[in-house]
Amino acid sequence: MKKTLLLLVLVALVAGGIFFWKMERQAEKKATLTLFGNVEIRKVDLGFRVAGRISEVMFQEGERVAAGQIVARLENSPYLNELELALAQQEQAAAQLTKLEAGNRPQEIAQAEALVRERQATANNLTIEYQRQKNLVSTGTISRQSFDDVKAKLAEAEARLATAREGLKLMREGFRSEDIHAARADLRAARARSASARTRLDDTQCKAPNAGIILTRVEEPGAIIAAGQTVLTLSLDTPVWIRAYIEEPDLGRVYPGMTAQVYTDSRPQKPYPGKVGSVSPEAEFTPKTVQTEELRTRLVYKVRIIAEPTDHGLRQGMPVTVKLLENQQQHSPE
Repeated sequence: MKKTLLLLVLVALVAGGIFFWKMERQAEKKATLTLFGNVEIRKVDLGFRVAGRISEVMFQEGERVAAGQIVARLENSPYLNELELALAQQEQAAAQLTKLEAGNRPQEIAQAEALVRERQATANNLTIEYQRQKNLVSTGTISRQSFDDVKAKLAEAEARLATAREGLKLMREGFRSEDIHAARADLRAARARSASARTRLDDTQCKAPNAGIILTRVEEPGAIIAAGQTVLTLSLDTPVWIRAYIEEPDLGRVYPGMTAQVYTDSRPQKPYPGKVGSVSPEAEFTPKTVQTEELRTRLVYKVRIIAEPTDHGLRQGMPVTVKLLENQQQHSPE
């Protein structure tokens, strides 16, 4: 009797253990949402913002480059000449502005003052001569023609004196403010041309915007290319995204920031960490490239998972399995 009771208790314990184990597995399975998708890696077509002849391409297909590293160069002699010309024009504009702001030299002003004194003396002498001949012409001692000649010379001397005085006034006042403003504008334009020429010279070097791997080497040294023409294609290391799809009944279980694990066939026991980046607001039919356990004709929503690879094991187009862990998310969706 005791043995039978003990056996019943043992069977009950085993059955209870199996029951709770199944319940735990079901809860764990319910807390984990499995999706299937493919790796998406951004690619960049690298080229030059200026046209020219390629002088050097530093990398072959499959080689890795660092962010900011020079991957190709153009012959830069035309752009060096352009920069030298722009700098010379800038110096010329700066010199012109300095001249206008400084005004006339003291020697030029002294020369204008001397010219005024010279013409003043001429006018004084002709004034005396005019008064003398005015008295003589009234008595008939000299002819009227001689008097008219002196009178005309005096008028001319006074006009020349007035011109010299105005010239002296302009010398002392310096250049017009409008001319100075125009010279300043010319200098700013020259500086802008120099900056543009320097930028064009810098653009003869093609640099990698981010770390990655060279996918395609399109052009070779010696080729003459247009601005914007592709020379190399770069596959970026980051960001690495997973494109997966979720069915409508599970849509409420997925939200941005949710913890994810990305599994590949090459390393099924070592998942890559990640998180849900976005969930599409539009429904669509499941693409044929994505395998699901349900019918492909069912409407699904695209989910983008941001992977955080610890190595370079995630490659473009690679099929992956994504497990979304609801119980590891710190913040619930609003």
